[in-house]
Amino acid sequence: MILLSPVLLLLLALSGCFTEVVDDFKNTCPQFFVNPGGIRSPPTVFTGKNYKQICQIRNNTYEYATLYDTDNKIPVYSAYRFEGLKNCDRDEKWYIEPQLEDISKQKEMEPEDTKFKYKHQAVKADYNKSGFNKGHLAPVYHAETQSCADATFTLTNAAPQDPSFNKGQWRKTEKDVATLLENKCKGNSRYIVTGVVPDKNRPPLNKNVTVPSHFWTAYCCIDNNHRVTASGGYLGKNKQVQVEALPVGELDRRLTALYGQRSFQVFGVKCDKSITNFALIQSRGLSLILCLDDDLFPTLFEKRKCMTLLRQERKGR
Repeated sequence: MILLSPVLLLLLALSGCFTEVVDDFKNTCPQFFVNPGGIRSPPTVFTGKNYKQICQIRNNTYEYATLYDTDNKIPVYSAYRFEGLKNCDRDEKWYIEPQLEDISKQKEMEPEDTKFKYKHQAVKADYNKSGFNKGHLAPVYHAETQSCADATFTLTNAAPQDPSFNKGQWRKTEKDVATLLENKCKGNSRYIVTGVVPDKNRPPLNKNVTVPSHFWTAYCCIDNNHRVTASGGYLGKNKQVQVEALPVGELDRRLTALYGQRSFQVFGVKCDKSITNFALIQSRGLSLILCLDDDLFPTLFEKRKCMTLLRQERKGR
């Protein structure tokens, strides 16, 4: 048996990026999931052997978390904390995850071996001449360090994305979320989850990688007392059309239907700020005019929902 020196082992550890396939996000990398009321609240984790929880690491630092679907060969979602914009460079070196093929393999991400047949994840050739981009879920634009930006270039964090949507409405959405978090949540802890919905009616890329029908993202901000200060979600079809802004509760309902699940919750129903604000209006018996308050109900959808609920309540009295 060949023994490596401690110095060489350290150099090997620091030279690459790592991921870890784990049994439970909350046991290994809970820091990427919001904790309203002090309770960690990851998104729904689907059951089934094809769904793998991955804590993404680079240079011995966990950077974000991903739920990956080895059947569709795309992520379900990636979750991370937003720490501000750092204008990181794009390395464009893509990696695969060895542990998805064999859990006994090393944790280090590695360039794919083109001679090896990967059964449980996408490879770069799947995207060749497909007409789709490798769409990041945890994006380079939101990365807090260059190491984090580099760690986003794993195919476990990417899904086929229409190029016009990627460079148009979705890029605008990423920028809008960052601006909102910088302005409304400064000084708070800021959490984001971004995911995709597989389209079963569309031919997969290279007969291997499922194309998403939708991309979605949601944010939740909490203060030092673990109280929700702001939240919201966005849902868009995977083509160049406008992305819809939604309260988290409505996004949960839409995703539940799209995934065909009994229930899907982005933040465990604990981050819908519009529900909290509506309850406040109800308790104080305030007027419809407050439904137009941008701080209480920032989107047109929330304003209309607030007015509808208040009218229904008045009719029931």
